[in-house]
Amino acid sequence: MGEREEAVERLLAGYRRYYTITRFDGGKEEETGFREAVHMERPFFSGKARLAAVCEYYERAEKYFLFHSSTLWSTAQEEFLFVFTVPHLTVPLFRELWDYARDAGMDMAHIGSGHMYTYVSPIFICDSMDEEAAKELEACRFYRTFLYSFHGWMEIHAGALDLATGRFRFNRAGKCMEKGLRQVFAKTSLLEKEA
Repeated sequence: MGEREEAVERLLAGYRRYYTITRFDGGKEEETGFREAVHMERPFFSGKARLAAVCEYYERAEKYFLFHSSTLWSTAQEEFLFVFTVPHLTVPLFRELWDYARDAGMDMAHIGSGHMYTYVSPIFICDSMDEEAAKELEACRFYRTFLYSFHGWMEIHAGALDLATGRFRFNRAGKCMEKGLRQVFAKTSLLEKEA
């Protein structure tokens, strides 16, 4: 098993408890939970990049008066995590994968009354990456509101693990993932290269 495959397995093990996982790399997962990614076809990208898995998280809360049919308010939150494996991340390849995650996340989102937010989180596990691609990732941003925020918002949190250096890179919105990802990879040799 190579470093990229080991990193994917480690990452999915960290998310398995809370997320419904759909594998696109041939791995098996338990078939439970609400799933939108099962309707996706396996995509093909340039540069030998692959979509390893899509992790889905859904949460709904509501308040009702006396009966469940008398709902006062409800909120729905969702997150779609796209795990990409890439031998070498370049700027054109980053843009291709970013666009795919944004469009697929938009298709999977349940926008409407009661929707609070959708986070789309592409994670790139790379053997190496160009410095220009790292700068592009750190500078990228996407935030959209729906019906003047009455139907919530959508934001993209992006992160990358460069296995050559053992270093994480995040966009500004993706900084919230840093602590969790560092914990997932804490006791592995994948991050020991970082100074």
